[in-house]
Amino acid sequence: MLCYRTFRNTDPPAVAAIWRSRAGRPGLVQPVSTDVLEQLVFGKLYFDYRGMVLAFDGQEPVGLGHAAFGPNPQRSGISAKTGVISLLLVRPEHEAGEVAGELLTRCEAYLVERGAEAIVAGATRPTAPFYWGLCAGAEVPGVPDRDVPAADLYRARGYREVERTVVLRRDLETLQLPMGRQELQYRRRLVVQVIVDPPSRDFWEASTTDDLLLTRFELIPRGGSRVGHMLVRTMEWSDGLGPVPAAGLIELGVEQAHRRQGLATFLLKECLRWLADQRAVSAEVQLREGDAPVIGMYRKLGFGEVERGTVFRKDLRGA
Repeated sequence: MLCYRTFRNTDPPAVAAIWRSRAGRPGLVQPVSTDVLEQLVFGKLYFDYRGMVLAFDGQEPVGLGHAAFGPNPQRSGISAKTGVISLLLVRPEHEAGEVAGELLTRCEAYLVERGAEAIVAGATRPTAPFYWGLCAGAEVPGVPDRDVPAADLYRARGYREVERTVVLRRDLETLQLPMGRQELQYRRRLVVQVIVDPPSRDFWEASTTDDLLLTRFELIPRGGSRVGHMLVRTMEWSDGLGPVPAAGLIELGVEQAHRRQGLATFLLKECLRWLADQRAVSAEVQLREGDAPVIGMYRKLGFGEVERGTVFRKDLRGA
């Protein structure tokens, strides 16, 4: 018989068992341990036991849903206005049954009770409050196109597509990036400062990414102030023989007054060269599908598409 209840202190092994049962699902780091879950999920200051719902078939854990909240506008805490379905995970043998739908219903009820005015499913940066470091890609993704059951469930429950994401990847083991005349000029005028484990810029960044190994690249004119930056996280994936180092490109920005001068491309290429020197085998980036110029820049540097996903949203006001 199926039964449902909220999270208890004794449940981490059950959560880990459900997670490991989906070893073939795209986007999940495997294997996962209770210690890792404690560090990256249960130990977060805003983790609420009432927001995680578990499903059991008798004594066997068969599914979980995790509802939470995104940041307030100041990024100094959470905002109960924007609810997030952080995770909906069901054992394969129960995927076609009622479990996922019931978990979603209970997660939604929790968010509504807390005052949510909208719910986001497949939340990406900067809204996603959990599962950084537990997703196999550079960032917390939307709902991957390959996860058809989840996408169909959200659409059936009144969620609408509000954003599409595209994931690009480039091999770094044979990296060869030609250096043009403009790059040589920039190298004489600019310095790329590498900051390993940079300090967090606000509460939300500290809460979501402090457990990751980050490196910040800052583009600084000689004798001047910063004109661009890039944030990179160290990732690992397995080739069957052991961990393989990879890099997730999280954030690339150029100050407004210095845009359209090729500085973003220059900084990206310098970053890729540095990562290759550190023996990273690949680099991955997640972008919004509508950012055509940015996607074009990455494609010109040899990045190819590996995945697409969707962010869903349900507005509750007036519903």
